[in-house]
Amino acid sequence: MTVTTRFAPSPTGSLHVGNVRTALHNWLWTRKHGGRFLLRIDDTDLERSKEEYVEGIRADLAWLGLDVDGEERQSARFDLYEGEFAKLKAAGRVYACYETPEELDIRRKILLSRGLPPVYERRPADAPVPDGVAPHWRFRLDHDAPIEWTDMVRGPQNFEPRTMSDPVVRRADGSWLYLLPSVIDDIAMAVTHVVRGEDHVSNTAAQIQMFAALGAAPPAFAHEALLVGTEGKLSKRLGSLGMASLRADGIEPIALVALLARLGTSDPVEPVTGVAPLIESIDFARFGRAPARFDEGELALLNQKILHQTAHAAVADRLPAAITAARWDAIRPNVATVAEAAEWVAVFDGPLASRPLEAADRPVLAAAATAARGIDWDADPWHALTAAVKEATGAKGRALFLPLRRALTGRDHGPDMAGLLPLIARDQAVARLSAS
Repeated sequence: MTVTTRFAPSPTGSLHVGNVRTALHNWLWTRKHGGRFLLRIDDTDLERSKEEYVEGIRADLAWLGLDVDGEERQSARFDLYEGEFAKLKAAGRVYACYETPEELDIRRKILLSRGLPPVYERRPADAPVPDGVAPHWRFRLDHDAPIEWTDMVRGPQNFEPRTMSDPVVRRADGSWLYLLPSVIDDIAMAVTHVVRGEDHVSNTAAQIQMFAALGAAPPAFAHEALLVGTEGKLSKRLGSLGMASLRADGIEPIALVALLARLGTSDPVEPVTGVAPLIESIDFARFGRAPARFDEGELALLNQKILHQTAHAAVADRLPAAITAARWDAIRPNVATVAEAAEWVAVFDGPLASRPLEAADRPVLAAAATAARGIDWDADPWHALTAAVKEATGAKGRALFLPLRRALTGRDHGPDMAGLLPLIARDQAVARLSAS
């Protein structure tokens, strides 16, 4: 058996972090088992589906490094759906219904008022058919076949079909709802594992009988807990937090992948620079049932930690030419995003904005300007410079180091000066110390 998963977004909007988490877990599971990860564009809603969103979905998956092994479009598979629908119709597993939404709503309210579950009541076989009314179509659940499966996240699942409404699978205008085309596609695409949110559990119960009605064994299912925001619910911002927004904030794709891969599991979130450990550790038995909490602050911090160990070669195409490998190694512990590296070009090559000078710092900087002209710039100039200034002025500690850092970098904080100073030209350093 070739492990095959699919990610099936509807192209009615951009991907957000919840979508991406589902795609990622499908991809990781497939890559762990040497299988196939398929992209299925669920564009049966022809009015709301937009090609720009299809292109955006592809681009976002590529940005995240989630390569696909094949793509299908539901809008190109209507003939397949018609054929399978005809088989179910001939077998009596789908049937026509004529109630209006208003009639169904009234019936639900009546059942609730009687203390009964609002389950759809099947019409008698000899019920008259209204003239001129196009039917919608429902799948007939087999009430004598209990629905059971072992979920890879939730464990044993049991549903009593008599307590479920026969699901609508096709609208009166002939358009398809999600349930049946998804089953038909999973069979045709040889999908072996379906990984999706726990909000689909009741859909799975109905779909298991659809697989059986079409003569196919169902795939394995993993229903993972949904993402929530830091305030304890799915915030509007989190629900719309797209990849374009994260890119604009300077988030590295590996940072998002590293966070979403482990959220909701018993494994720790770690600042990895590659996906190999994430692939190796994916295990749905380690997924919890509690909602997975997504924190943008945690993502930003993880992004920093990953950048602090990212090699120059991995980001060179996004860095200014002036940020060489040696300069990147010096500043990367002090950047939160790759874009911040551009702010350090002036530190290395100038010009620096002048800062007010405190009188107590003048002797230190004057002594430093003199010492900088004579020390060996290729042999640890920072320690040579501070030793010379300390001997000349008696300054030490903060009174020695802070004025020098401010004059040389224009900043109160930053990288280790022993690693930074050799990357600033001697004439630049002397000019800055002299001008202070």
